[in-house]
Amino acid sequence: MNHKILRMCIWLAVAMFVDQFATASNAPVVSGYYQVVQSKAVGSQKQIKVFIHLVNHGPIDLSIQRMTLWDFSHPDKGGTRVCALALHAHATAETTQEFTIRRPEYESWRRGMRPRLVLELMAPSRAKSTAVVRLDRISSQEAR
Repeated sequence: MNHKILRMCIWLAVAMFVDQFATASNAPVVSGYYQVVQSKAVGSQKQIKVFIHLVNHGPIDLSIQRMTLWDFSHPDKGGTRVCALALHAHATAETTQEFTIRRPEYESWRRGMRPRLVLELMAPSRAKSTAVVRLDRISSQEAR
């Protein structure tokens, strides 16, 4: 009897692992591009207005609730913005957001470092999650 229970527990554990793996592999993949359209020095910080183009490569619609520029050990105080942006499955969305970041961070972008954007997402199932997107810079020739 104990052998049957052990086999059933192992089978259940394997089924749960496969289900969890399948769910993770269906997680949406978001990529994006950015262009700083305006910047202003404010002490040791920069106030920037950033055009952001996001692409949802995944199979489900997403609702972006919050965006955070987060390149260091913790996000800057002005580096988070509440927003309401729909990102449909296999589609793109564009937004322009204002952030306040440290000047060294801004200068590192100018030298080629890609900013990290953390998106707080809500799927149609009302499940909240986050996605980290390394943004590529839009060159002036590619700009709208």
